Amino acid sequence: MTRSVRRTRRTLQVAGASVAALLALSACSSSSSSSDDNSSAKTKSDTSSSASPKLSGSITVFAAASLKESFTTLKADFEKAHPGTAVTFSFGGSDTLAAQITSGAPADVFAAASAKTMALVTAKNDTATTPATFVRNQLEIATLPGNPDKISSLKDLTKSSLKVVLCDRTVPCGAAAQKALDAGKLKLTPVSYEEDVKSALNKVVLKEADAAVVYKTDVKAAGSKVDGVEFPESANAINEYPIALLKNAPNPTVAKAFITLVQSAEGQQVLNEAGFLKP
Repeated sequence: MTRSVRRTRRTLQVAGASVAALLALSACSSSSSSSDDNSSAKTKSDTSSSASPKLSGSITVFAAASLKESFTTLKADFEKAHPGTAVTFSFGGSDTLAAQITSGAPADVFAAASAKTMALVTAKNDTATTPATFVRNQLEIATLPGNPDKISSLKDLTKSSLKVVLCDRTVPCGAAAQKALDAGKLKLTPVSYEEDVKSALNKVVLKEADAAVVYKTDVKAAGSKVDGVEFPESANAINEYPIALLKNAPNPTVAKAFITLVQSAEGQQVLNEAGFLKP
């Protein structure tokens, strides 16, 4: 065998070894890269998981009566998004709810129909967060279906022939109604003062009264059971609704998450569709 042939074979052997080495290095690099990617993905997943802990347990929300329909919808959305949680409500007049909270009633969240009633709670240092306005609400006259008495203004309610009901003046809807009457320089003596806005509306629904001054949201929620009449004086009596986490909340983590939902775009859409005004 000639030297030339031997040299050629040796060259081919060296080249083959080099290719094999390069292939092995490439495979190792690919495996390492894949491992790094998997490790990175796992780290991101772990971080995401730790950033969004699973919510569980129940909360009690004290809320103004006018929020009943909207908050019931948000409860369903919240519990669906967070299996293992439960939201219980206590709806009523904001002043009554505030008194219960300051007297030690266990609750996680307070959503009031006015800043004044929320102040009753903050004055006792019973909130853990600064109250934040999440919606506003405006008054409207609720009449019998078809408006048989032809009510077209707030002044019409002063007619002695009409049976009109108002919310108690200590309740936000009652205080707002009085403010609207003052703005119109009108005096009205109702047949009764009701403990909350739903009770006032119900008097008309049951045909025990000809009209009631309630919120637009309540007229809308009642559907065909009543008719609604807008009046300009209501612009002078728009209520702001604040919400806050309570100091002794039994389940503050879930409570904060519910407040976040109320303030979110999703929560605002539900509230706006119910007739509430943006904060």
